[in-house]
Amino acid sequence: MESTTMTVSQLIEQGIANSYTYDEYRNLVSELLIEGKSTGDEQSESLTEYSNLNDRRMKRLDKTLKIEESIKESFVNANTKVVWIVLAEGWCGDAAQSLPMINKLAELNTGIDLRIALRSDHSELMDNFLTNGGKAIPKLIVYNIENKEVIHSWGPRPSIATQMVNEYKSKHGGLDAEFKQDLQVWYNKDKGKNIAADLLSLL
Repeated sequence: MESTTMTVSQLIEQGIANSYTYDEYRNLVSELLIEGKSTGDEQSESLTEYSNLNDRRMKRLDKTLKIEESIKESFVNANTKVVWIVLAEGWCGDAAQSLPMINKLAELNTGIDLRIALRSDHSELMDNFLTNGGKAIPKLIVYNIENKEVIHSWGPRPSIATQMVNEYKSKHGGLDAEFKQDLQVWYNKDKGKNIAADLLSLL
């Protein structure tokens, strides 16, 4: 019997075909909230609450985020033709903090096609981009569709936040509610600057 195992590039292209633009994703999250739901197969009151909080957070970030002129110039002038496919879910706090800046950067260059795919719909693809063995999101995959090649991947958090998480885990063995609150405070103070700097290095 023939194997039906898909290659990473086939899984990515399947993901692209079953994905959303940023605006479509934002509308999906908002429309599901009207029904009292979140994205994904698992549904619970807490996940819906997280989605609601994230929906408000993303609305605010869409309006308030600014990109430094030097980074903006680099993105505008970059000679690139790639798809940025991001695995995410509406209930994920890190995705809500990152996606608005990812979108603003992608909008600067017509050679970057941003697509958002739900992790719950693409478990096989997610399995190829684990973080320390876990299915952490958001995960941004930079894909050259012409060469069918993965150029980079990024996520689930910007580099400074990743360092904060690793240091806290090494001291305390895991992440607690207090740390998660501190992390949100850091995101609010950073205003997407660390994300923009990280993604600049992926051009």
